[in-house]
Amino acid sequence: MTFPSLPQDHLRRIADRRADALMDEDVARGEFDDIDGEQLDRADRAALRRVAGLSTELEDVTEVEYRQLRLERVVLVGVWTSGTARDAENSLAELAALAETAGALVLDGVIQRRDRPDPATYIGSGKAQELRDLVLETGADTVVCDGELSPGQLIHLEDVVKVKVVDRTALILDIFAQHAKSREGKAQVALAQMQYMLPRLRGWGQSLSRQMGGGGSSGGGGMATRGPGETKIETDRRRIREKMARLRREIADMKTGRDLKRQERQRHKVPSVAIAGYTNAGKSSLLNQLTGAGVLVENALFATLDPTVRRSATPSGRVYTLADTVGFVRHLPHHLVEAFRSTMEEVGEADLILHVVDGSHPAPEEQLAAVREVVRDVGAAKVPELVVINKADAADELTLQRLLRAERRALVVSARTGQGIDELLALIDAELPRPAVEIEALVPFTQGALVSRVHAEGEVLAEDHTAEGTVLKARVHEELAALLEPYAPAVRR
Repeated sequence: MTFPSLPQDHLRRIADRRADALMDEDVARGEFDDIDGEQLDRADRAALRRVAGLSTELEDVTEVEYRQLRLERVVLVGVWTSGTARDAENSLAELAALAETAGALVLDGVIQRRDRPDPATYIGSGKAQELRDLVLETGADTVVCDGELSPGQLIHLEDVVKVKVVDRTALILDIFAQHAKSREGKAQVALAQMQYMLPRLRGWGQSLSRQMGGGGSSGGGGMATRGPGETKIETDRRRIREKMARLRREIADMKTGRDLKRQERQRHKVPSVAIAGYTNAGKSSLLNQLTGAGVLVENALFATLDPTVRRSATPSGRVYTLADTVGFVRHLPHHLVEAFRSTMEEVGEADLILHVVDGSHPAPEEQLAAVREVVRDVGAAKVPELVVINKADAADELTLQRLLRAERRALVVSARTGQGIDELLALIDAELPRPAVEIEALVPFTQGALVSRVHAEGEVLAEDHTAEGTVLKARVHEELAALLEPYAPAVRR
């Protein structure tokens, strides 16, 4: 049984709600000074402040009982260090959607204004005690922090609140682990989880000192136990490092097969298009509209983890490949970027990136910036980009106009209704690189395979069937031009 994530209009209302009596207009713009004026006292401004509307508890008793048996009950906590109140609430609303995707029941959410996260407990010792009271009040069994916590912060905050503490990175890793289907996807997620886990291993009691060693008649464990040895936690770290090395070898072997396929496409000069974008922006829906591929479409974050490559054709008949890639998110864990680098190479090797953005999201500009940061990380910053503003049927018209003014190369579509898809196909046709050689040749009927290659790999400008054979006027790449040259009375570059 599955349960819906927070409704989009519900999230929009959360994102639009300003902080009640928290700060004046200067603070809402992210500007702070030392004069309180008519604002609240500094202690009140720094206090934990509830973010309304995050609870996902259900009213139906049967469903409540069922979900309480299955789902973790979580309280969200964020530290607001910069930007406006809306930015902070948008970030916590996204964290709520991530928690729901991971299978949690969101009970409450709070934000604290600080210049920087507390190095010991993330929110400070006093606020950690207040968070402990909130955990007791709501009956939560997990606290989810909107940021990546250091090992020390994780330990100290858990010691105060007395329940499990999870940070944003661990939450995203958990979602990836649930959604990975292919052997390569599972290996990449496992590698990222181990990279995250390694510095956070903890030992309790005697587990820290279970080692062989000692000497003398009364020390150590007796015969055959004296020697250097290693602690239990050292053993765990060594085993994790060994597993990580094995996973890296497996991923490298799987990458070889994908590289061979990509080299085959490049050898035949087949242009490639990569679909990139924020998670749940509608990338898979767009792929289905453009190719009829029938890829899984789900209203959930990170529904697609394994890259899908499909063959398609432009309105003029030019063949190209279309690759659906893993979705991005703000503060995407570095471990994941590294682990998924091999599958993200589809973006770096593409001739064109379709950057899909959710036009109905409260902050689409932030989504654009987050995706471009990851695209730069994987070395694809120089690949031409076409911004595809999706979900036009659900978006606000003013938001669409604002995005079109800000983005020089942008187009509004709806993958659900088909709006704008024909215009997008025409733009793809215009943007894809064209073959370099223009040639006219009389190809005998016995060379039908060569004519087929011209249609598949080149751009046919004119075609006429005569008694001697097929007269082709086309633009082709150098290798194909060399095969056509014996039949070409004239070659023009």
